[in-house]
Amino acid sequence: MRMETDCNPMELSGMSGFEEEAELNGFEGTDMKDMRLEAEAVVNDVLFAVNTMFVSKTLRCADDVAYINVETRERNRYCLELTEAGLRVVGYAFDQVDDHLQTPYHETVYSLLDTLSPAYREAFGNALLQRLEALKREGQS
Repeated sequence: MRMETDCNPMELSGMSGFEEEAELNGFEGTDMKDMRLEAEAVVNDVLFAVNTMFVSKTLRCADDVAYINVETRERNRYCLELTEAGLRVVGYAFDQVDDHLQTPYHETVYSLLDTLSPAYREAFGNALLQRLEALKREGQS
């Protein structure tokens, strides 16, 4: 059984190639691709409710971590870390990781953005209302 652990980017960069290869057990390509796909799905889910959001091309994805840059409708920028533990803010600018930042993990991107952006909350609520009204109209026809 493989135990999932949080990944600290600074710890990974300190590993030699041999240790890193042993640690990843040759699954680097598939795991990294899966986490990157997960990050892309997160972006696509909430892009409608933020100014901009994209998977970082600058920060290196590891076997179990990806980084997402987001700018809220309030024009606040964040760098988010996505791991098996969830999502958390790791920086207050695009592609920035502050190792001293101790922010809580959120299980979903919805929960995280709900705490960061009142405008996200409003946009999400409006989208939900529009969807419910459309379903109501479909049910009446």
